[in-house]
Amino acid sequence: MSVLSDKWIKRNAKKGMIKPFVSKQVRKGKISFGLSSYGYDARVSNEFKIFTNVNSGIVDPKIFKKESFVTKKGKECIIPPNSFALASTIEYFKIPENVLVICLGKSTYARCGIIVNVTPLEPGWEGHVTLEFSNTTPLPAKIYANEGVAQFVFLKGNEKPEISYAKRKGKYMKQKGVTLPKV
Repeated sequence: MSVLSDKWIKRNAKKGMIKPFVSKQVRKGKISFGLSSYGYDARVSNEFKIFTNVNSGIVDPKIFKKESFVTKKGKECIIPPNSFALASTIEYFKIPENVLVICLGKSTYARCGIIVNVTPLEPGWEGHVTLEFSNTTPLPAKIYANEGVAQFVFLKGNEKPEISYAKRKGKYMKQKGVTLPKV
């Protein structure tokens, strides 16, 4: 398995792997996004689902209740202390069948106690990536819409898998916007 370079990412983005695609790092006054040496820094959209306990509910991935969060659209999102929010990437990804993508949160957010989590993007998967933000601090934390939030690192496998995400008809295939848990 090898990490794929900016040249490979750019070539495949031109074939539709990442849309919209930003071919260089954009930084001026923003949390950086766009193509980097060995990855792509994606942006977060402007719709956020912030978890709340106003209904004294239980978060259950098998019986997920929409009342567990409030939806907010805007230029920023304030995540309450020790809380959690969901959002999605602006970019739509189409992962080749011989590639696995790992997501890592940007250090700018990590240094503020904000953890970004995404499960790997499997070979053959496509869609907007649902992002999970955990505010680990005792203070409110801010996320900026339309700015960089996580780096995606592309790893080429030694061969195509026997069954890709698309072929097994994965439940999160072609998701648009924030996608809630499914069983």
